[in-house]
Amino acid sequence: MPPRAPGRHVAVNRTSLTELRVEHLGLARNASSGRSAHTIAGGHDRSLRQTLIAIVAGRRLDEHESNGEATVHVLEGRVQLVTAESACDGSAGDLIEVPDTRHALEAVEDSVVLLTVAVH
Repeated sequence: MPPRAPGRHVAVNRTSLTELRVEHLGLARNASSGRSAHTIAGGHDRSLRQTLIAIVAGRRLDEHESNGEATVHVLEGRVQLVTAESACDGSAGDLIEVPDTRHALEAVEDSVVLLTVAVH
């Protein structure tokens, strides 16, 4: 690691996805929607956003448009990304590229995913 420049301090943030996974899966199990989400990085004023989403088995994120290039990293459980033309199964450790078309995300098992979106 290169030495820090004198007088310059840059904050580096660390987030435990393991802790958030446990917390939000618990929240999702108690929520009437069967879901819980937490923005980890970025937001509506940034071009890169990362959101942890927990969904209980049998629930889904309803069909919606893509807001930019996106991936879904499955951290726990099994999900299915569904479009009008196809479906893609994902399980823990899988990275799914979200197509630029209307799609939904269904939880086959209690699941936690990390959604990364780069807004155009």
